[in-house]
Amino acid sequence: MRKKTYAAAALFAAAALTLSACGSGDDSNKPIADVSVEADSGKAATVLDQPFEKPDLVLTDAEGKKYDLRAETKGDPTLIYFGYTHCPDVCPLTMNNLAVAKKALPKAEQDKLRVVFVTTDPDRDTPAALREWLKGIDSDFIGLTGDYATIQAGARTLGISIEPTTKDKNGKLVSVHGTQVIAFSPKTDGGYVLYGEDATVDDYIKDLPKIIKGQNP
Repeated sequence: MRKKTYAAAALFAAAALTLSACGSGDDSNKPIADVSVEADSGKAATVLDQPFEKPDLVLTDAEGKKYDLRAETKGDPTLIYFGYTHCPDVCPLTMNNLAVAKKALPKAEQDKLRVVFVTTDPDRDTPAALREWLKGIDSDFIGLTGDYATIQAGARTLGISIEPTTKDKNGKLVSVHGTQVIAFSPKTDGGYVLYGEDATVDDYIKDLPKIIKGQNP
């Protein structure tokens, strides 16, 4: 089940962008991000008029070591996604899409790209759990866990809504979260491109070479 949330175009008076979250919950509307959207552009990528700052997050990586997101990814093309390893659909699909697209890049470009998966379910997603899960996707992807309140605050700075893990009506633990992938420029470290859950492998294959150079897709 997926929870629908919506982006409010307050800053730029642009059309609203529909965003989704995996997990369960009601269909209430919440303002998620202020973005400028070109209607019917036919592109998977939304280039933001005002880039997001990279979250000031210091968490724990899949090796159990302290990881300062800003310091570790400074000057690198970086993709950030918030999700959880027990997600039944959107999270594994998104991460696998990114992994396949990354492998289509020349080796030198693969080495430059940083893909960061920040858990929204830190109680279950320990460093060991993240390491095991990412091993089946791309062992070079960066998995981060830590204090839930810190993670939630970091997500909010990117306009991404996440909620504490709860039980659904069937007693299953679920984490409701926004499904955006945000790309950060190696030139400015600003988050200037946003992808929704409908972005495909082909979309990423087409766009990643430009993102790695800090260009608009």
